[in-house]
Amino acid sequence: MELILSICLVANPGTCREEALSVSVEQTQMPMQCMIAAMPTIAEWSGTHPKWKVHKWRCGRANMGGRDI
Repeated sequence: MELILSICLVANPGTCREEALSVSVEQTQMPMQCMIAAMPTIAEWSGTHPKWKVHKWRCGRANMGGRDI
């Protein structure tokens, strides 16, 4: 399962895309476990990507996210 973030540039909010993050297998046995793992994963990603802002997120099947929006 993947955590799919809808992100936009802080300096140019009209530039947005989706970023797909892998969630470890142990955490994805059920969709609810992906939801629980989401917040710390999003916080970590946000800390390492300060030029981007996360506007929305969702859990989805692997290889389904990561596109320009």
